[in-house]
Amino acid sequence: MARTQAADYEDRQIAIVDKAADLFAKRGFTGASIADLATACGTSKALFYHYFPSKEDILYGVMSSHIDQLVEDADKVVAEHGAPEVQFEQLIRAFLRHYVGAASRQKVLLNELAHLPDDLREKIVSKQRHVIDVTQRLLVALTPSLRGDPARARVQTMLLFGMINWIHTWYDPQGPVKIEEIADMVLQTLGKKASA
Repeated sequence: MARTQAADYEDRQIAIVDKAADLFAKRGFTGASIADLATACGTSKALFYHYFPSKEDILYGVMSSHIDQLVEDADKVVAEHGAPEVQFEQLIRAFLRHYVGAASRQKVLLNELAHLPDDLREKIVSKQRHVIDVTQRLLVALTPSLRGDPARARVQTMLLFGMINWIHTWYDPQGPVKIEEIADMVLQTLGKKASA
């Protein structure tokens, strides 16, 4: 007989994803076993499988919780229909604010994608492409020289992500430079700062 879902089922799934993100970030996907995850969550392996059918499903949960937030950030900015320079600035600020609180998830997303089954990997990659495409459209709207040159527009967009995607490796949220200042630096480096 199938186990019924507890009232706090989703909360427990979220807690598992949180612990898994930290464990996968520290040990890598292959370096962390289900037993390790169960121990980190203070539960049994058997109960663990009540919340996720496989370790790959947990990995997908970690990645999707992160990329879904980036998709939401991108879609929210575009839905506001502001001037492209304002939208672009809001987008960069939203991404960086999100990255600061999701260092483990960002590391897992960047390093462990190959461990997902093809169908789940394609879902994540599709969401990544969406975030990249939204960013590229705004960048092209602000950069006349990129219009009509999709290859260079993509390179410029990927250079931007190369600049911000690795912030989790060096940024200290407790340090003297706050994330809004980092956003200013990114925008100034690109020559795209809208506000004074």
